[in-house]
Amino acid sequence: MENYRIGFDEGNDLDSIDFDALVQNLEDLTNGKDTVVPVFDFQHKRHTDSETIKSASSGVVIVDGTYALHARLRSLLDIRVAVVGGVHFSLLSKVQYDIGDCRSLDSLIDSIFPLFRKHIEPDLHHAQIRINNSFVSSFREAIYKLKCRSESPQAFPAQVLQGNEAQTDNFIEMYLRPPSASEEARINDWIKVRQSGIRYYLALGDQRIVDKHFIIRPKAEFEVGRMTLGGLLALGYTVVVSYKRASTFVSMGNLSMSLETIDTLGETFMVLRGTNRKAVGAEALRLGITRPWITKSYLEMILERKGVPRLNTPPPSSSVLIGNQERTVVAPKPIRVTPNPVTRLEDLPQPWTRSPTKSKMEPLVATWQFISSDPSDVDDPVLVSSSFRDTMKLAPMPDSYDLDRGLLLAVQAIQALLENKGVPVIVGIGGPSGSGKTSLAHKMANIVGCEVVSLESYYKTEHMRDFKYDDFGSIDLSLLLKNINDIKEGRKTKTPIFDLETGARSGLKELIVSEDCGVIIFEGIYALHPDIRKALDLWIAVVGGVHSHLISRVQRDKSRVGCFMSQNEIMMTVFPMFQQHIEPHLVHAHLKIRNDFDPVLSPESSLFVLKSNKQVAYQDILKILDRAKICSSAQNFIDMYLRLPGIPANGHLQESDCIRVRICEGRFAVLIREPIREGNFIIQPKVDFDISVSTVAGLLNLGYQAEAYIEAAAFIYQDGKILVEVDHLQDIPSPYLQIKGVNKEAVTSAGSALKLDGSYTTKSYLQIIMERLPAIERSSNGIHARQSARLQELVELIQSQGSCSASESSPSREVVPIEGVIEDMQSRIKRLERWHAINTVLWTFLMSTVIGYSLYRRKRL
Repeated sequence: MENYRIGFDEGNDLDSIDFDALVQNLEDLTNGKDTVVPVFDFQHKRHTDSETIKSASSGVVIVDGTYALHARLRSLLDIRVAVVGGVHFSLLSKVQYDIGDCRSLDSLIDSIFPLFRKHIEPDLHHAQIRINNSFVSSFREAIYKLKCRSESPQAFPAQVLQGNEAQTDNFIEMYLRPPSASEEARINDWIKVRQSGIRYYLALGDQRIVDKHFIIRPKAEFEVGRMTLGGLLALGYTVVVSYKRASTFVSMGNLSMSLETIDTLGETFMVLRGTNRKAVGAEALRLGITRPWITKSYLEMILERKGVPRLNTPPPSSSVLIGNQERTVVAPKPIRVTPNPVTRLEDLPQPWTRSPTKSKMEPLVATWQFISSDPSDVDDPVLVSSSFRDTMKLAPMPDSYDLDRGLLLAVQAIQALLENKGVPVIVGIGGPSGSGKTSLAHKMANIVGCEVVSLESYYKTEHMRDFKYDDFGSIDLSLLLKNINDIKEGRKTKTPIFDLETGARSGLKELIVSEDCGVIIFEGIYALHPDIRKALDLWIAVVGGVHSHLISRVQRDKSRVGCFMSQNEIMMTVFPMFQQHIEPHLVHAHLKIRNDFDPVLSPESSLFVLKSNKQVAYQDILKILDRAKICSSAQNFIDMYLRLPGIPANGHLQESDCIRVRICEGRFAVLIREPIREGNFIIQPKVDFDISVSTVAGLLNLGYQAEAYIEAAAFIYQDGKILVEVDHLQDIPSPYLQIKGVNKEAVTSAGSALKLDGSYTTKSYLQIIMERLPAIERSSNGIHARQSARLQELVELIQSQGSCSASESSPSREVVPIEGVIEDMQSRIKRLERWHAINTVLWTFLMSTVIGYSLYRRKRL
C-alpha cells in the first residue's frame, strides 16, 4: 500500500493513502481487466513509475499495508489476515522497561504508535485469521562484514567495478538514550534510528558479534513512522549521537562492497558484506585487501573521539580459582546484545492485538559461569592436568532456550572459552535424529568460522550392514578419542570419511585446529555420551524438530482412530534407543535447546517443484545447468507407505494419511513432504531425516500397516540452484521429470527452457500408480495384488532387524535368529546395487561423451 502514498509526508497517516486508486485497481482485477498500479520512489519522495498487472496472471492478489483491513477495502477482500506482535511488541516492552510503571500500556501505545488504537486496531478485529508474531532478532541468517579504512570515497578495487554499476545511498543514523540511563555509554540500552529519505528504521541496541576480523549482525531492523520517533523523544529519550553516512555501493551477487563516508569522523571506510562468512573472507583475499581490519562500530569510534567512558567492557578477571568456587564470567567484550526488557505486558488485561504469542518471553542475555573442577574427577589419565585450562569448566545453564537464543548463547560460550581457556575449544552437539543438530552445528560454524565433524564419519562398516545406525557400538570410539586428543595437543590428525551409500569407510581427511580457527564441533546422536563428553569443552543438547513432529503425527493418527496414547508411550515404542541410551546424557548439557521447527508449517525449507511426464533428452538437461557447478548422481530407492487401520479413507489410499518411509542404500528415512498445490507447482517442505530400523518396527508394533510401496531408480543433476530429477518408476513405462528449487522464478524458467509448459502434473507418484491399476487387480485396500507378497517381505525384514536391535539394546542381549527372508531381501538389494553401479557407469560414460563433444565443437568454432 505504500505505493499509493499521496505526497511525501508521514506514511502512517490515513489521509496519505490514495484509497480511490487502490480500490479502482482491485475492482479492475476482480472484473478481469488489466490494471496499472503506481510505483513510489522513497528516495525522491514521489511517484516515478507505474506497473501493469495482467488480470490473467493474477489469480491471487495480496494487499499488504497498515490499513489493508480498512472499511473501504474489506468488501473487496476474500480473506482478511491480521498480524500483530513482532518488533511492534518488542519496542513497547523495551520502552516500558526503560521508563518503569509510570505510564499505562494505552498511554505508551498512544505515544509511540499514536494512530494504532484509533485507526488501526479496530480494523484488525474484522480479520478472519489472526496471527501473533513472536519474532526475535536472529543470527540464523546473519550478515558478515569486513571493514577497513579507505583512501578515497571512490577507491573501489578495479575487479569490483567490472560489469557492476555503483549506486549511492545517503542516510542519517541517530542513537536515543533512555530517560533513566546515565551519561556513560551503555550502548546496549540505546535505540538506533536510521533515516533514509522519508523512511525511518529502528533497531533495539547494538546487536552484533565480533569474531576475529568479522562483524556479525542479525537482521534486526524494522520500519517505523516519523511519529514513533517523535513519541520516543516526548517520553524522555535523548538523541546522544547523530551522524550522516554517505554510501556508494556495488552489488556482486550474494556479496556487496560499499564505501561509507562518516561526516563526524571525517573518514571513509570500505565495507565488504555477505551472508556467508567464508565467501566474504575469500572475496577479500581475491581483491587483495591488506589494510588493517576494524571491528569497532561507527558509534564506538565517535564515542572514543568524544572521550565518553564506556561500561560495556568487563573488568579483568583473575585466573585463579579457589577450590570449587564459582566465578561469574561476564560476556566477552565482542558480544553485544540487547538487555532483557521487562516482558510482563501479557499479564495485563488487554485484547489479543497487544499480546505476544508466548506467555513467558525468554531473556536475550544469560551469564555464563565457570567453575573449577578437581583433576581427580577426570577418569582418563591422558586428560588429567594441573593446568588452569583443565581445571576450569562451564557451569550448565539452568533453563532451556529456543533455537535463536540457543544459537547466540552457544557462540557466546565459545567466545568465553576462547577468552578464558584459549584454543582449542571442542564442542559436542547431541540429540535425537531429526532434532536439528546438523543445522545448528553448521550455523555456529558459519559464525565462528570453524570445522564440523559428524559422528557418522566414525561408523564401523560391519555395523552398517545390519542397519545399526543408532547403536553406540557402531561408533569407532578409539579413533574418535584419538582425534580429540590430537586436537587438544595441537597435533594434526586424520578423521575418517564414511561413504553412506556404500556403507564403508572411504578414506581419511587431515584436520588441524590452528590459532586462526581454534574451534572444532562434533555433532551426532551420541556426542554427549559419557565416554565422549568428558573430552569436550562445551556440551549442547538439541531436542524437538522433526523428531518431535513424528511423535505428534503418530499421536494425531491414534486419536483419529479413537485411541489416545501419551507422547511418552509413543516415544518408548518408536524411539527405544533414544529413551534408553541418548536422552539420559542430554540432561548434563551446558546448554539445552528446544527446536520448535515444524517441517510442515515452516516456509524455511519449502521447495518449488514442477513435475512432468514429457520426455527430455539428457543433453537438454545439461544446457539449463551451470556447467562449472554441475553434479550428477544416481540412486535406487523404495518408498513404503504406512497407515493406521481405521483412518477414514473414502475408498482411496491417500498419501496424506500415510507415513512415508524411504529405504535407500540400506538406510531408512522418514520423508515429511505434505505439499501445497498451487497452479502447476507442488510446494513442499523437503524435510527428510534418518531413522533406525527399530523406529520403523516400532511404528508397525503400534498398529501401522504397510499399505503400498514404490520401487524406483532416480538420476539427479544439480548445480546448486536447480535440481533436475529423472525418476524411473517400476511398472510405469516412461520416466517422470521433476525440477526443484527454492526460487520459483528459476524453476519456472528451467521448465520453460526444457519446453515442459502445458505438460505439468501435481499428482503424487502414489496417486499416479493407483490410477493406472485396473480395478480388478486391486486388493481390498486398493493396492495391486502382486504387491502384497513383496510388502510382506519388507515387513518381515524390518520386524526381524528391529527386534534384533531392540534385544541388543536390552541388558539380556539376546540374539534373534535371522530368517531366510532376510537373505532373500539382501540378495535383492545386491541386485539393485549392481543395477545402480551399471547405470552409474553408463551415465558417467554418456556425460563424458556429451561434455567432450561440446568442448570439441567449441574449439572448432
